[in-house]
Amino acid sequence: MINTMTKRILIIEDDKSVLQLIRMYLVNDGFTVIDSYDGSDGLNKTLNETPDLVLLDLNLPKMDGIQVCQKIRASSDLPIIMVTARVDELDKLDGLEKGADDYMTKPFSPRELIARVKAVLRRTQKDIESNKDEPLQIRSKEIVINTESRSIKVNEQPVSITPTEYRLACYLLKSTGRVISREQIIENVFGYDFSGYDRTVDTHISNLRKKLERAGARKGLFSTIYGMGYRFDGDIS
Repeated sequence: MINTMTKRILIIEDDKSVLQLIRMYLVNDGFTVIDSYDGSDGLNKTLNETPDLVLLDLNLPKMDGIQVCQKIRASSDLPIIMVTARVDELDKLDGLEKGADDYMTKPFSPRELIARVKAVLRRTQKDIESNKDEPLQIRSKEIVINTESRSIKVNEQPVSITPTEYRLACYLLKSTGRVISREQIIENVFGYDFSGYDRTVDTHISNLRKKLERAGARKGLFSTIYGMGYRFDGDIS
């Protein structure tokens, strides 16, 4: 259960009517809301106001949402939900690739947005609590996951990852050699109440694979088993 009274949500949205509508629903549900109407100001408030989650529009003045997302991800694993009128598949993939945890298109139900916010916050809280029972490291020949710092290294080289990619890596490495279905990933990584669009799981897997391979992990560590799911084929030590 999320205690919304302690959670601060930053809305970065240049359409004041949309921002006020989202604000009203969040406040009515007990959240504290921080407003921002442009990308530059929103980035500053992200760094200085310590929000627990960011609702980020893409079409922003001064700095667009993709740039804001990238700059946040350069130094933080703060949960980000992109909220935008762009409905093109490539825009969704780009947003997730740049580090967003979820993606909603306008128009949307404010109640669905609140449900998504709570779901992402629950996953974040679950990560913090589960760290108490995790081993300090999950290690394969090439990849080392430090569960205390929530970081990943490939051959001693740090890899910049999103919170969702971190959860995926932990789950897949702990399931080494087993085929994991998309449904199992949704249940164990995203949560039962996940309601993202159809390609979200595939996109996060693809992003994780690319980042690890760019850092030096061998190709084929994360296998796609068509019609069944995914499998990590490394050796856990």
